[in-house]
Amino acid sequence: MTDVLTLGETMGAFRATGPFRLGGTAELTIAGAESNVAIGVARLGHAVRWVGVTGEDEIGELVRRTLFAEQVEVSGRTAQARTGLILFEPRTADITRVLYYRSGSAGSQLSTKDVTRAFDVSVPKIVHVTGITCALSESARAAVTEAVNLGREAGSTVSLDVNFRSKLWSADEVARAIRPLLTRVDLLIASDDELAIAGDDHNIGQVVVKHGADGATARTSEGEWTAPAHRVTAVDTTGAGDAFVAGYLSGLLDGLSPEHRLHRGTAVAAFAVATPGDWQGLPTRTDLALLDLQSGSTVR
Repeated sequence: MTDVLTLGETMGAFRATGPFRLGGTAELTIAGAESNVAIGVARLGHAVRWVGVTGEDEIGELVRRTLFAEQVEVSGRTAQARTGLILFEPRTADITRVLYYRSGSAGSQLSTKDVTRAFDVSVPKIVHVTGITCALSESARAAVTEAVNLGREAGSTVSLDVNFRSKLWSADEVARAIRPLLTRVDLLIASDDELAIAGDDHNIGQVVVKHGADGATARTSEGEWTAPAHRVTAVDTTGAGDAFVAGYLSGLLDGLSPEHRLHRGTAVAAFAVATPGDWQGLPTRTDLALLDLQSGSTVR
């Protein structure tokens, strides 16, 4: 059985050492909120399936090969469109600007049929969706709705991360897209400033709020828990939220209490921010124990 099924767009990612307008060097890798989560969950030992559409081009091949190498099952197809791109450029030591080239991309062609085919292969324990996928196109939004509906009908735990991206659409647009889904969602994940987008007229079993450097909070019918962030030297904070989600979902799969799910989430996020890239530093299950060592320790 698939532990986690997620769907969305994964892009080629260029990470520059300075402003793009000045030229220079950039590293090519991949990035996408949902595949970041997929890689994080897979590294923690769970079976993960990613659903998406990639182009029949070299960047699409890079996406597929990378996910395969990370032991993420790819349930998708290729399309006669270019794989999208995302560019990261540092503007200060701790501020990064993101540039998208994803309009009309292969990833935006995600459809309900892609989701149905994935469910035909295996019914997941958890279905994880984000607001980002809803922003890509009407067909991608319908795919998210289909995933939520099929997951609900199959008895999967349905998880939704608001993941608002202002360069893709407005807060009002994302609210109109995700609020109708919330009656079928079991776990809502949001940052402090995204809670208003989700609204408060819903009855969701678990609500998890990401506070960034201040940790995270989980609210259920049984109470409220807060976990602090682990203190590490931050190198790159992009992907930290996705890393937290991966850890939290892993804890949910392992049957941990809400408090311990939060601690696993913040631990995975700590590894993410301590290394460059969205997903490269995500830990294995064995790696998690390294956070208990004293600062400056060397494992020999």
